[in-house]
Amino acid sequence: MTEVDIATKAPESDAQQDSSTNEPTDASQQMGEHEHCVTDRPTPAGQGSTGEIIKLNGVDVYISKPTDYPHTPSRLLLLLTGGTGIKSTNNQIQADIYASEGFLVLMPDLFGGEKAPGGKDTYFADNSTSLLEQVKLKAVEIAKSFMIDMWLARITEAKIMPILHKVIEAAHEEYADAIKYGEGIYAVGYCVGGRYVLLLAKGSHEAGNDEESGMVKAGPYIKAGALAHAASVTPDDFKNLQAPLSLVCVENDALFTDEVRKVGEDIMTQDNLEHEVQVYPGVPHGFAVTGQYQESAIMDAQVTAYEQMLAWVKDH
Repeated sequence: MTEVDIATKAPESDAQQDSSTNEPTDASQQMGEHEHCVTDRPTPAGQGSTGEIIKLNGVDVYISKPTDYPHTPSRLLLLLTGGTGIKSTNNQIQADIYASEGFLVLMPDLFGGEKAPGGKDTYFADNSTSLLEQVKLKAVEIAKSFMIDMWLARITEAKIMPILHKVIEAAHEEYADAIKYGEGIYAVGYCVGGRYVLLLAKGSHEAGNDEESGMVKAGPYIKAGALAHAASVTPDDFKNLQAPLSLVCVENDALFTDEVRKVGEDIMTQDNLEHEVQVYPGVPHGFAVTGQYQESAIMDAQVTAYEQMLAWVKDH
């Protein structure tokens, strides 16, 4: 198998590939899920980013503007990424796509320049691979999985929320026209960033939670939000939500389990929060982020997920 074959395989096919000598362990299957928080898919041919990275209140932010901004009013949209961050070409293209729909997009560096651990190697096993080589490959993938788990554990609310508050504070000064035009800030989030759309949608924020930025707000920071295949979400993240939300979810997602999702749906329903939840079967975690897959069904789902999220923020 060539490197190109490995790069273009969908992660679920990695996990399901048949081998008469050995089958992937649970750890290696889980690694297929983790990879999409930290590793980009191949960038679609002929596409590139058009925005730039600027500083807002000391935070690096990728900004993408509609071609006719500021002559034509635009709404402000925060785009919160997974572990590939703001220097990922795919994430930048994703921001540009929203900008082409009339949003002024700010994509902040949530991780302070720290790159999530990842790699190009993906576990596979076939009859041409010796048992020793397979054992070595498994060991590498298990080590990667451990490193990513450790990295995700460090991506905490205490670290990320002050960064977001700094960017929001600067946006109110630099792009007040866009916030006024949209009557608030909109947000979309992917993977790790998806959880922080939920936190920005919460209805109360105590001053002690954000002493560094000094922002105090008694309501949600966003007017509406959409999130795709979020990671590290807990049931408590669904409590006290006060902004309408759209969720793109993956069926049997190890990083956002069906159990947590169902609890979240119950909480949002009990709280009479306007929301929608769409569960996509047969797709890998991370599928909604710009990137190339060989399987046409995954590419179709990627388009549908984007249309779902775009329609939600446009309609609210």
